[in-house]
Amino acid sequence: MSEPSDVGADAGLWSALDRFTADDGAALLVALDFDGVLAPLVDDPTASRMTDAARAAVDRIGALAAPDAGAATVRARLGFVSGRDLDDLAQRAEPPAGAYVVGSHGAQTGRVRADGTLETVPLELTAHQAATLEQLFAALDAAAEGREGVWVQRKPSAGVLHTRTAGPEDTAAAVGAADAAAARLGLDAMHGKDVVEIAVLHTSKGEALTRLRAVVAQETGAQSVRVLYAGDDTTDEKAFAALGAGDVTIKVGPGETVATHRVPDPEAVAAVLGRVADRLT
Repeated sequence: MSEPSDVGADAGLWSALDRFTADDGAALLVALDFDGVLAPLVDDPTASRMTDAARAAVDRIGALAAPDAGAATVRARLGFVSGRDLDDLAQRAEPPAGAYVVGSHGAQTGRVRADGTLETVPLELTAHQAATLEQLFAALDAAAEGREGVWVQRKPSAGVLHTRTAGPEDTAAAVGAADAAAARLGLDAMHGKDVVEIAVLHTSKGEALTRLRAVVAQETGAQSVRVLYAGDDTTDEKAFAALGAGDVTIKVGPGETVATHRVPDPEAVAAVLGRVADRLT
């Protein structure tokens, strides 16, 4: 079993994991961002894959957390909470059966069926929201036009400006144009690592985790639910802030954070998940 010094984690994290998994009747939700947490960040989002160690750890927890895993382990649940589009997230993460899947920072939700297919909650926009989204797409396309390395991703309720492979001047100009478009349309711009996401629906990973906690409580019948969440980006800060006493918040990589613990990379996340799986077994 890895120790904190082996994975770059603070010593307090191991004790927090032991308290988190204590068999005291509470249900547990292990929720994870994908990019930068389970999979290293890459220039091409379609090439993102979990590390082998993360894959193995996720599958262990998935097997323990499945609703039909047995009375001894049914109190645990697994979830993926990402900024990615829901279908894209499911394709990249290949979540185990029973896992919750949350995409677009909480705007899209689903769950993996026993046969591996994804059951989703329909996302519907009002006529005004749909019209605003089309205006947003046009504005972001204009922001990216003629700027090498800048491109626009279309989501069901948001537009995303990507600048990971763009130069500093093109990045600054494109981001400025995206922010101006958001202000003009009365929308909020979420700034992440080399992305600006603008949604016509108000969502956040914090709100998504709050909803998932309630779902787990209802499904398990537990009086309390403890949540572990690991994320690496500025958009994960709202998730960390939504959690409290008894929960475990883990910032992956550098940067300011309100999370109570930090690990350096996806390999360290895999070691953390392995510890959780050991305790649940």
